[in-house]
Amino acid sequence: MPVITVKLAKGRTIKQKQQFVEAITNEAVKSLNVNKEWVTVIFDEYDRENWASNGQLHSLKFGEYSNF
Repeated sequence: MPVITVKLAKGRTIKQKQQFVEAITNEAVKSLNVNKEWVTVIFDEYDRENWASNGQLHSLKFGEYSNF
């Protein structure tokens, strides 16, 4: 029973998340040889002001609602 946690900045659309969930689920089924029903995907979403890389907050680097 794979549980896949995805950490990402807020701002993705439902359509983007659905496409990602379908792709990652299909890959888990193929790679791990498990039933589709066993795959769980959890999104942990963060405000860009609470995420930084390379010494800079993402809210300043990319904007508050940028999709990178």
